[in-house]
Amino acid sequence: MKKKKAKLRKRVIIAVVFAAILVLIATFSGVLAPNDPYATNSELIRQAPSAAYLFGTDNLGRCVFSRVLIGARTTIASTFFLVAVSFLIGIVVGMLCGFYGGIVDDILMRIADLMLAFPQMVVAIAVAGILGGGLGGAMIALGITMWTSFARLARSHTLSIKNEPYITAARLQGKSGLQIMMTHIMPNILEPVLINALTQIGTTMIGISGLSFLGLGVVAPQAEWGSMISEARAYIQIAPWAVLFPAAATVITIVVFNYLGDAVMEYRNAE
Repeated sequence: MKKKKAKLRKRVIIAVVFAAILVLIATFSGVLAPNDPYATNSELIRQAPSAAYLFGTDNLGRCVFSRVLIGARTTIASTFFLVAVSFLIGIVVGMLCGFYGGIVDDILMRIADLMLAFPQMVVAIAVAGILGGGLGGAMIALGITMWTSFARLARSHTLSIKNEPYITAARLQGKSGLQIMMTHIMPNILEPVLINALTQIGTTMIGISGLSFLGLGVVAPQAEWGSMISEARAYIQIAPWAVLFPAAATVITIVVFNYLGDAVMEYRNAE
């Protein structure tokens, strides 16, 4: 058992290191980018990868390597922000439903059921289309359904502990419902909901990039991996690097964060 836990701990550490590297690259992408990601040059259109342009250039002569780096900041930052907001909304809704029950629980959970009745991407495409695209619209479109998984998980854990003796003791001491939720319930449900948030990062990233690919997310010329793939797919046969490199960056990042979420979940379950 100890050997298994040690092995799982190593997996978590490795995943954290790779995830931290990606976050650092995204944070300092403006410094790391060797060229202006938005500067066009008609003389450099669709140049193959070289020492001057590691990932080649796109249809407007822009440095693909620099755009992939800047796109990392756009994609990762928007994903983290959306997951964080959905997490906060979900955990608050879940605690309220689980702790108070009654009509509050019925109304909010029926709304959650309604959101879950439709595939997330279908709802996101419809909402993003109504909002007219843009990164903000894409995040709102995905966030409309994302909070439900956090809310349901927080609610189930709240229901399982709200009748524990220490909660009853807190009630007898005269503590309010808000005080009990903040000091006794939230610390006990935070870990499983946070682990769920880690597993949602990859899915959210796919959603943001997917909407951008469809023209419902990031608006050109802003660098974002999904929109870069969409722009370059028209000339993939003559300049495949303009598609392959942002696609590879997307896949690698999603795999790393999915691996991190799975590793942390396995380590917690082994305890």
